[in-house]
Amino acid sequence: MIAILKNGTTPSQTEHLIQWLKNMNLDVHVSHGHEVTILGLVGDTSRVDMELLNSLEIVETVKRVSEPFKQANRKFHPQDTVIQVGDIKIGGGNFAVIAGPCSIETEEQIVSVAMAVKASGANILRGGAFKPRTSPYAFQGLKDAGIQLLLKAKEASGLPIITEIMNIRALELFENVDIIQVGARNMQNFDLLQELGKTKKPILLKRGLANTLQELLMSAEYIMSEGNENVILCERGIRSFETYTRNTLDLSAIPVLHELSHLPVIVDPSHATGKASLVPTMAAAAVAAGADGIMVEVHNNPACALCDGAQSLTPAQFDSLNAKLQKIREVIA
Repeated sequence: MIAILKNGTTPSQTEHLIQWLKNMNLDVHVSHGHEVTILGLVGDTSRVDMELLNSLEIVETVKRVSEPFKQANRKFHPQDTVIQVGDIKIGGGNFAVIAGPCSIETEEQIVSVAMAVKASGANILRGGAFKPRTSPYAFQGLKDAGIQLLLKAKEASGLPIITEIMNIRALELFENVDIIQVGARNMQNFDLLQELGKTKKPILLKRGLANTLQELLMSAEYIMSEGNENVILCERGIRSFETYTRNTLDLSAIPVLHELSHLPVIVDPSHATGKASLVPTMAAAAVAAGADGIMVEVHNNPACALCDGAQSLTPAQFDSLNAKLQKIREVIA
């Protein structure tokens, strides 16, 4: 349920109403717009007398929210959420370029890639320390040591960093990581999501390869319901009958998620296609569709990469791509 307050409502009147609602064991989320204030009510709203609430002098209108996701719902929060990561902003017209290798291999590799992507315009460095792989015999990442190498690359380049968490027991290792990524396989690991919700770190939540957009938003709701509103949604392709590409990139997810939710939406064309030759085209399409950022895999020697070399761009290819993306953004701005 949402209550839209009239323009001119004073802070003291708003606070009085909030306390009255909280006395009914409801959580109240306040969204201050340019002209109106919206109170989002979460909990057992059946005890709220809509007619009484609607009759209050300061209340413009009261509406029930039919969707099961509440805090991630744009009806609760009409303005775009902007996630702050150091000096970088994501969402609300701010564009994030996240780049780096699929997995961290050596200090020389991650530092050299970090410096290269920064020079080409990336503003966030990605790199996998813990790697969920389909085969138990595939390279699983350097784990603790990988995070330490990623931190060295952060120090050398000055870029904020993002890396994936697989198990909540490893959370203490992420203390100096700027954005925690939840991979597609863990999108519905609800225990993990709830624990991450108790942190204040930005969480990049990837869509599962067979999940609907509502299921993605419900996973975001798990994080937000615990108090962490810093959630970034990521479309990374879904499984379909097509086998030429690794997954099928659902570009329609971008405008749909923007319509349903206030959270930023970024796109990962590397995992979506699985082919480096297709990454530039799909990244450009994502920008044209209104994405708030892209996440691209870049490796200094893709042919020798320990993980996903086939979908990784070289630093030179990434430099060319980012220049094109900037031109597209100028055209659609």
